[in-house]
Amino acid sequence: MEIIERADYRWHLGGALGALCVSASAVLLGLASTTPATATAARCLFALPVVGALAWLERRRHGALSVRGYLAGVGCGVLFAGDMLWWTQSIREVGAGLSTVLVNTQIALVPLLAWLVDRERVGPRFLWCLPVILAGVVLAGGVFQRGAGGSNPAWGTVHAIAAALCYSGFLFLLRRGGQAGQPMQTYGIVLVSAAVVAIATGPWWHGVDFTPAWSSIGWLVLVTVTGQLLGWLLVAFCSPRLPSDVSSALLLLTPVGAVVLGALVLRERPTPLQLTGCAVVLVASYVATTRPRDP
Repeated sequence: MEIIERADYRWHLGGALGALCVSASAVLLGLASTTPATATAARCLFALPVVGALAWLERRRHGALSVRGYLAGVGCGVLFAGDMLWWTQSIREVGAGLSTVLVNTQIALVPLLAWLVDRERVGPRFLWCLPVILAGVVLAGGVFQRGAGGSNPAWGTVHAIAAALCYSGFLFLLRRGGQAGQPMQTYGIVLVSAAVVAIATGPWWHGVDFTPAWSSIGWLVLVTVTGQLLGWLLVAFCSPRLPSDVSSALLLLTPVGAVVLGALVLRERPTPLQLTGCAVVLVASYVATTRPRDP
């Protein structure tokens, strides 16, 4: 019994650490002070050596991806690029903390996509929570407030929701691609595709800098290590070993951690209504995506 409890504790700790690592991404991107295309391309390219090595080992053990797998990876890469481009832009406009909370609406968008496209059944409380989440988004974005936090909170909200839609599509397509046994090869294709999209669209949207300052490179390397490698690997490894409600609760540490770090590191000061909106989004998302316990 003691061994099991210690193991469970390690999964809890690993999941929490992974979520907090991911939460640092928005703050580190804010410190990097680069264009969305520059940050997106750099994050993908910096992660490629590690992911490429793991993909090579995976290919030797389990074989190469099918043509369908490659095409699904490219499609996922395009959506992943959209997520990172719009999210990075929203960090400038609404702040690192609030942008991460708004992007967190993908927790509810993925089941909604599955319901609309695949007709997967969703519970009634999920449908009841959707308008509550929308109301929280409006509050968090400061749409009807004067003096709301962020340089352009209304557009920041739009870009964050666009990022959430892209990331939801990425997760949905990834699941439909049917490559569960070859995740690293798929992730490698996703990174290459996303980097190409970022470099191609950069000249028409805020530009792309091929020679960023060394300080920016350092922050982007940290984003890659903490967010795209360590953070998500911990989340992917620990979450399946935890009850779904515990896993969902731990993942809420990502937006909460981003709000706290944004206030401490970037001196972000959301208004009380914006913070209320954040709380509404987080609580409603948690309620919408967890099942009630059996009596």
